[in-house]
Amino acid sequence: MSIYERIMEFRRKYPGGIAFRIKKHAEVVERYLDSDEEILYAFCGQKNDSIKEIANTYAVVLTNKRILLGTKRIFWGSFFYTITPEMYNDMEVYRGLFWGKITIDTVKEEVILTNLPKSSLDEIETKISNFMREAKLKYKTNDKKTDY
Repeated sequence: MSIYERIMEFRRKYPGGIAFRIKKHAEVVERYLDSDEEILYAFCGQKNDSIKEIANTYAVVLTNKRILLGTKRIFWGSFFYTITPEMYNDMEVYRGLFWGKITIDTVKEEVILTNLPKSSLDEIETKISNFMREAKLKYKTNDKKTDY
């Protein structure tokens, strides 16, 4: 199943979020997907600080290695971000009147995803938290083996 199909499945399951041009954004992430990466979860939302801004739709994909975020600009170019487990610090979930917001805190920055359907917040938090917890345990185990 493609990233676009997974995002559309998410949209059918959780209607009510704000997202535009999903197919184009999914194509940006597809371009950067490694051949050995397995897609675990995909959704879309606005990457910005304010619920009022609705023009920054991103495809967000959780793989077996990292979190990928991509957007295709309207005229030319695209933006792509990746969050690997060692960069991840924690996550904050905000449930508002109409939509929700998830803030992923990393070593370098905060990634804020807004205008998410409120009903989807629990699932998104669970998927990301479980992956990061398991991935960090693997990294800790591997680090201990290489210490001298």
